[in-house]
Amino acid sequence: MFQIGDKIVYPMYGAGVIETIEEKEILGEKQQYFLIKMQIGDLQLMVPVGKISNLGIRLAVDVPTLENTLLIFHDSESAPSLSWNQRYRMNMDKMRTGDIQDGAEVIRDLLHRKKEKTLNTSEARMLHNAWQILISELALVKGCTENQANDVLNKEVNSVEMYL
Repeated sequence: MFQIGDKIVYPMYGAGVIETIEEKEILGEKQQYFLIKMQIGDLQLMVPVGKISNLGIRLAVDVPTLENTLLIFHDSESAPSLSWNQRYRMNMDKMRTGDIQDGAEVIRDLLHRKKEKTLNTSEARMLHNAWQILISELALVKGCTENQANDVLNKEVNSVEMYL
């Protein structure tokens, strides 16, 4: 069970902090909701307490796990050559897990693909979303701003790109 103050990651949305638990009546039904303040943007989400485990919400990783995840950009291995539709489905499945390693793999693979050929609109949007989700967790875990997290991730990716 999550508690007020927990740093969490909501798959497809990013990282945030549980600010409070409130009871609300929606459509005549009273339920308790976590009020989550997302790290990036001015977004607050209300998530029913009883459904939180079904949504794949997890605690944010610790600093060593985050730093280990960033090493994935040093791995030149990328996804096998698939049609864009197969690649998109595979990457979307990874994004839905909410796993930080899976999200980093999506970014790595799409960046490799982007170097070879222009990404289609769907893959470009997916790269942007995966990037934002990773930045939100990086900022939350490191206690820095969105811009600082973006700089860290850019530096990590660019330091590897010289060798590719």
